[in-house]
Amino acid sequence: MRISRKLAYSFGAVAMALSFQAFSTYIVFFYVDIVKLPAYLAATGMLIYAVWNAINDPLAGYISDHTHSRWGRRIPYIALGAIPFGLIYFLLWIPPFTEYSQIFMLFIYFVVFICLFDTFYTITILNWSCLYPEMFPGLKERSQVNAFRQTFTMFGLLLGVALPPIIYGSLGWGVLGAVFGVLIAVSLLIVLFGSREHVQYCQEKQLSFWLSFKYTFQNSSFLTFVFANFFVQFSFLMVLATVPFFTKYVLDISATKTAAIFAIAFIAAIPMLYVWEFIANRVGAKKTFMSALLVMALCLLPLFSAVNFWSTFIAAAFVGVGLSGFMLVADLIIADVIDEDEIKTGTRREGIYFGSTAFISRFAIALEAVCMGVIFIKTGYSPYIFKQTGEFLLGLRFLIAGIPIIALLLAFVIISFYPLSGKSKFKQLHNQLEKLHEKKGVN
Repeated sequence: MRISRKLAYSFGAVAMALSFQAFSTYIVFFYVDIVKLPAYLAATGMLIYAVWNAINDPLAGYISDHTHSRWGRRIPYIALGAIPFGLIYFLLWIPPFTEYSQIFMLFIYFVVFICLFDTFYTITILNWSCLYPEMFPGLKERSQVNAFRQTFTMFGLLLGVALPPIIYGSLGWGVLGAVFGVLIAVSLLIVLFGSREHVQYCQEKQLSFWLSFKYTFQNSSFLTFVFANFFVQFSFLMVLATVPFFTKYVLDISATKTAAIFAIAFIAAIPMLYVWEFIANRVGAKKTFMSALLVMALCLLPLFSAVNFWSTFIAAAFVGVGLSGFMLVADLIIADVIDEDEIKTGTRREGIYFGSTAFISRFAIALEAVCMGVIFIKTGYSPYIFKQTGEFLLGLRFLIAGIPIIALLLAFVIISFYPLSGKSKFKQLHNQLEKLHEKKGVN
């Protein structure tokens, strides 16, 4: 496939990263601080969203796998979902209920549109992700395309964090929703120019609902990956959630410098994606994944003693180096898991695997909230004072470095049991897959 088509397909990462980053960073602030939705109602709404989010992913994956159409299983959802997704994103930021007497209607609007956001995010992004293992069958091509995808992801994350204050500060929240809605829709429509599917997979008889989940969660390759991925996601969330507190109470620096610390991690990660691509092609996905985990853990160590902006800034840049390795290799591993599953079950089931991975990952958010809550309570944190206790400052260091390092080491141990590694293993897997595809008539 030509590079232009690979880039067109990879551009979907902009829609994925930009939409979710801006949503997760600013949606509660907008509805609580700007539109004046009571905080307890916002929390209730986000709890409903979390429950729907957990159900939505595996369900959408199962439906996608079982879709039969002459246009394919994945592409129709992207094509039909792109513009509605952009429109819903716009409507999310222009609630019509702004009076105090309309609080209940505002709450209903909030719940409906955050759940619609999640629905169309899943419909489009999950199906976009599902195309990746099918379209790019070999390690070399998969690592190249994923380097493109993660480059666009980094740009999307930066835009999702940095652009909103500039836009809503001068032009308003409605304009923010409109600009981002158009960017989301356009990004997903560009994906269509680089996407293709094998019609043979649409004609396969898929497993029943319960068998589909049973075989997925009995797959040892998947289980080792998904729980290692869970601990990496948890460590990443833990660091992100702690940084604002760490920069305010430990470093005593401005919001601008805090943004710079976030930004340098993503900026440093972009060129390193291509270094990790080179490594993955030489030593394989499993060893590269393990190496990235160790690099990330080592680069968090300086945060135990960082006392100023520059030491934290440099540490963040190195954390980005390890993060980029994980982001590159995680999709390579799950693609191999899906290939192995096709040999075992006779069907391609990308949807259920990506959906189940997202489902397990959601629990990382809950674990992060529990860890922060326990440390904050046990160390005497108070939001009404600026100078916190020494115990709380030590607790922040444990949250930003100690707990994430423990989680990364757990991920390292778990992924060491991942069975799909070694040249002979992959040669055997490739030969079996080739014979199966010949039987199916897949070129």
